[in-house]
Amino acid sequence: MTITRYGIDQSTGTGGQRLPFAKAVEAGGWLYVSGQTPMRDGEVVEGGIVEQSKLALQNCLDIMTSAGFALSDVVHVKVYLTDARYFSSFNQVFASVFADAPPARICAVADLVVDCKVEVDLTCYRADRA
Repeated sequence: MTITRYGIDQSTGTGGQRLPFAKAVEAGGWLYVSGQTPMRDGEVVEGGIVEQSKLALQNCLDIMTSAGFALSDVVHVKVYLTDARYFSSFNQVFASVFADAPPARICAVADLVVDCKVEVDLTCYRADRA
């Protein structure tokens, strides 16, 4: 089985620090996208939970698409919110993204290492790449 690592030379965190992990790893038809926060150019984008949720999800989708996977290939999503009161607003954003092919999901409340409201990761599968 071949393992392909995506974005190992491009992963930067706050302040431009180089991150010691891949943006995504593909193995046996599976793609595992690392947790994404509402970050652009190494900085958290200010805004409420709706804006931050849209960007965190879009960051995942951008990585997934660049690896050759489609929205319909997403099988599982993990969501970490910093406040349970964000759940309903996040669900609205999530539903708009995954309206046609909703994946399985977990949503938990946790302290995040980055100062933001949400972090998202996702897992995709394509049988033709297994």
